Amino acid sequence: MDQPLTNAALYACLYAQDFSAQTLLRLRPELRSRACAVIDGEPPLRHVCSLNLLAHSLGVVPGMTHAEMETFSGVTVLTRAKAEEEATRSALLDCAGTFSPRIEDQSRNDVFLCVIDIAGTGRLFGPPLALAKTLLERVRIFGLSAQVAISRNFHAAVCAARGVSKNPITVIPPGEEAAVLAALPLTVLDLTDKQAETFLLWGIHTLGMLAALPERPLIARMGQDGKRLSELARGKYPHLFLPVEPAFKLEERMEPDTPVELLTSLLFVIGVMLEQLILRAAGRALALATVTIHLFLENEAEHLRAVRPAVPSNERELWLKLIHLDLEAHPPQAAIVSLIISAEPGCTSKVQLGLFSTQLPEPARLDVTLARLRAIVGENNVGRAVLNDRHRLNSYEVAPFSVPSGAVSDVVISQPRAVLRQLRPAESTAVTLRERRPIAFFFREKRYAVERAYGPWLSSGEWWNPTLWSFEQWDLIARSHEGSVLYCCLAHDIVRNCWRVVALYD
Repeated sequence: MDQPLTNAALYACLYAQDFSAQTLLRLRPELRSRACAVIDGEPPLRHVCSLNLLAHSLGVVPGMTHAEMETFSGVTVLTRAKAEEEATRSALLDCAGTFSPRIEDQSRNDVFLCVIDIAGTGRLFGPPLALAKTLLERVRIFGLSAQVAISRNFHAAVCAARGVSKNPITVIPPGEEAAVLAALPLTVLDLTDKQAETFLLWGIHTLGMLAALPERPLIARMGQDGKRLSELARGKYPHLFLPVEPAFKLEERMEPDTPVELLTSLLFVIGVMLEQLILRAAGRALALATVTIHLFLENEAEHLRAVRPAVPSNERELWLKLIHLDLEAHPPQAAIVSLIISAEPGCTSKVQLGLFSTQLPEPARLDVTLARLRAIVGENNVGRAVLNDRHRLNSYEVAPFSVPSGAVSDVVISQPRAVLRQLRPAESTAVTLRERRPIAFFFREKRYAVERAYGPWLSSGEWWNPTLWSFEQWDLIARSHEGSVLYCCLAHDIVRNCWRVVALYD
């Protein structure tokens, strides 16, 4: 029933049971169709702490020992991974944070439970039922199943969500909290062993039976806890909301059941984790700008690689190809026992094309091409040439390609500028000097008379050593006897006492 809840207080409880099993199966899609049980603890005290529905249908129950589990041939046994659970919990809190900034986390043991203060969100997400459906759709994208309950009372929403039913969504209308909660078992309350034993002796099994007990005799027998439990059963117990501030962090962790040695197997695991990161980034209208892969190896070493394309992207195939090429060029030196994939978000790239403009090549194709070139010629041999701040001839270094994040201002050139074409190798020439200045020279079987000479420009190895000048450069405007004009740059090697034409001006 979707009735409007107009009370100022309004809470949505997100509840996911068997959280350990769901966390492991989220990144292992090949196991979702099998019966799986998760064991925890140190040998020989390892026991089942979580399981999926298929394992439950075969008779597996929480608390079974590892030895008892060996009698079930059709059940896949997994080891609990608390690091993966923490990453999944952070992802769910981040998902809940897209609906409201006020979230209270009450997760513990093998259960994820958070309560969202959704008061005043009707204009953004519609009525409570529509919000609950949207929230469940977001959670199912992560490969998890959960329950959502909405009520104006905090604890009523928690109890309704923990009372697992066929309908994953429960909306409690105002004033009907006691009626909706009446059929739920006492297990939805956090009872101590003594309280559970007492109610069992009294024959109390549901919240409705607990709410029907007289309050004063109940307080006389159980103290103030009796009053609190009675108000919880009727959906009237108050609560002081303690919100948390989950940080937006794109990170996935995984510990494979067996060490991974083949690159193809590693890429399959990375593909599933990348898909989760892309979904989380897309939910905030962002894209992945940088992906960092942190591999923990069997020999207790670590292997760290970072991949950054020219523009942020959410194309899974592009990221897999770039990571594949990078790991091929820089493979880990041992089997992988666990891995962490983190990403830095960036703004999604937008390209506005004209109606009749030529189709431009895709940036992703350039990234893949550059990655293949780096794999062939080396990591530091692909990029753009950047001049060094020194006087040495042809001194430059290769910097990686990058796209500026800010707006690029248009540079207006008011005067035409000459273009310098470097000659490689430089061509030797004979030069006639007068007062140590060139007045004529030969270039490609022609004699040129110098009309204007600019220089000499002294150059050497480094700018901080100005005493050892080994080169003189002259910019010349010369004319041949046929009348053709030549704009060139001459270099005089003082050490070898020879002249060369090193560049031409267009």
